[in-house]
Amino acid sequence: MSEQDIRADRPAIEVRGLHKSFGDNEVLKGIDFHVGQGEVVCVIGPSGSGKSTLLRCVNRLEEPTQGTILVEGIDITDPETDLDKVRTRIGMVFQQFNLFPHLNVLDNLALAQRRAKRRGKREAAEIGRANLEKVGLGHRADAFPSQLSGGQQQRVAIARALSMNPDMMLFDEPTSALDPELVGDVLAVMRQLADEGMTMMVVTHEMGFAREVGDRVVFMDGGVVVEQGKPEDVLGNPRHERTQSFLSKVL
Repeated sequence: MSEQDIRADRPAIEVRGLHKSFGDNEVLKGIDFHVGQGEVVCVIGPSGSGKSTLLRCVNRLEEPTQGTILVEGIDITDPETDLDKVRTRIGMVFQQFNLFPHLNVLDNLALAQRRAKRRGKREAAEIGRANLEKVGLGHRADAFPSQLSGGQQQRVAIARALSMNPDMMLFDEPTSALDPELVGDVLAVMRQLADEGMTMMVVTHEMGFAREVGDRVVFMDGGVVVEQGKPEDVLGNPRHERTQSFLSKVL
């Protein structure tokens, strides 16, 4: 059986008994969570519920206090694991765009490819241009970040992540820093990725996106998973009183 076949039999992401504390503040209180291969899981909940901390633990940007995290069957909490190698399979898009202001768009896309993937300049540029076309920004390859709107910068950030050929994408509230009229273009790119079968974990306040694109919605509050299920169930007919209260304020 090939490595690809073995990975297909396992969840893309599996979290077991995850705790995370910052000093005396326990932010995650025993999370069990998974994302299947090709699944789009939208994580919703109030600010401070632990959503972003959970996502950042998935690729060890935050160090878990306790628990196990498996990425395609590989235990990334094991000190012996080559974390950098596993991270090449995980694309990450943040609230802030984190583009280098002194580099043009294409060079922003090529830099990580050349360093982490050891691609040559021409190959990195070709892959970068293809992904800029994918997000509708092929004509802005020579622009600098300061010449782009926030929505365009976020689409460049998505193209940069895609240029690493990841197996999955993690989105940490990717539209929260955008003006409302710029949100739609970013969500359209994410919808396209979902339609193409990309595995996605999305921390979001965009309930319409969660309803339309998510295969599963997970509601978090107080560092625990309160409720999860199909979007029509969690968003349309929530069972838990806390979920009902939260949704009454945001829908």
